[in-house]
Amino acid sequence: MATEFIRPRRQRRVTLADVADAAGVSPALASIVMRGVSGASDATRKRVQQTAEELGYVPDRRAQKLRQIRSGLIGACFELHQPFHGDLVEQLYVAVADHGFDLSLSCITPSRDERTAVGDLMRERCEAAILLGSRMTSEELGALSARIPTHVIARGSGSPLVGSVSTDDTAGITIAVDHLVSLGHRRILHITGGDAPGGTERATGFTARMAHHGLADLALLLPGGPTETDGAQAITEALLFDHRPTAVVAFNDRCAIGVLEVLRQRDVHVPEDVSVIGYDDSRLSRLSHISMSTIAQDVSRIATETMASVTAQIAGNTPSQTVLAPRLIARDTTGPAPSAPRVSKPSAPQNVEKRHL
Repeated sequence: MATEFIRPRRQRRVTLADVADAAGVSPALASIVMRGVSGASDATRKRVQQTAEELGYVPDRRAQKLRQIRSGLIGACFELHQPFHGDLVEQLYVAVADHGFDLSLSCITPSRDERTAVGDLMRERCEAAILLGSRMTSEELGALSARIPTHVIARGSGSPLVGSVSTDDTAGITIAVDHLVSLGHRRILHITGGDAPGGTERATGFTARMAHHGLADLALLLPGGPTETDGAQAITEALLFDHRPTAVVAFNDRCAIGVLEVLRQRDVHVPEDVSVIGYDDSRLSRLSHISMSTIAQDVSRIATETMASVTAQIAGNTPSQTVLAPRLIARDTTGPAPSAPRVSKPSAPQNVEKRHL
C-alpha cells in the first residue's frame, strides 16, 4: 500500500495590516512606527512595537531593498481640464528639478478617476505622490501615505500623516467681497463650488463677509461648480430674478468664464451692468480679451513649499501643513456698481457649450 505524504500547510505571514488591527491603529500609523520615523506618540510607538513582537511580525526585507532603490521620480496627479492645475504643474517642474528629481504626471479625466491615476504613479515607483485638488477623504489619504509619502495641494489634508499646501479660501473670498463692496455693490451673488475642494470654505466665507458689511439680506448663493457650464447655468438662473445681482463672485476662473459667456450672449455689459470676479488667476483670466479680475494663488510659492515638504517626508520627517495668503488682481471685469441697473428679464435661456480653453 502506497504511503501518502501530506505536505504541512504553510502558515500565513503576519502583515503590517495585522499589526495595525491588533494594536488598534491605522496601517499608516503602524507603518510610521515600524519605519522608525516621526509622527507617532511614544505610547503608540511602544504599543505597536510590542504588538508586532507578540505577533511575530517580520518586515519584508526584499520589499525594503526594492524601496531603497531610488527612482528619482516625484509623481503628480492633476485634472487635465483645469487651467489652474496646468499652471501648478508648470511650476512643479521647476521646483522638482531644483531638488534633483524628475516629475512624472498622471492625469485625471472624466473617464479616468483619481485612484487610477495614483495607481499609475505607484507602478512607476515614484518616491512621493503630489495630488492637486484631491477628492480623497482624509482617511483615504492617510492610508495612501502608508504606501508612499503623500502631499496634497489646494486643500488641507485632514491627516497629520499627509502634507499639504493650500491658500486661505476664507481670506480669498473675503478679499473679493471687500473689493466689490468698495465699488458700491450691495446685491452680490456667489456661485459656489459644490463639492470641489475649497467650495464649502468659500461659500461660508462669502456669507460671513456679507454679514460683516451689513448685507446679509442681499447676499445671494447659487449652487455651481468648477466648470464653465456650472457658471453658465447659475448666472442664467440669476438673470431671471426680479432684482438681479450687480456683481458675481464665481467659484473659480472657469466658472467665471461661463458667467461672462452668458452675459455676453444676453447683451449684459461687463463691468458696466454686472461685475464678475474669478478665483485662481489662471492663464484664462490673463488672456487679453478676457482680462478677468480674480483672486490669485501664488503657484510658484505653492510649488516651492510643496517640494520642501515632500523632500522632508521622503527623508522620514513629519509632513508640514502650509496655508498661504491670497491676493486680489483687479482687471477689467469689475467696476463701480451701476447707479440704475436694468431690471428687465432676459430672453429665453440659451444652451452654453462646455469649453476647455
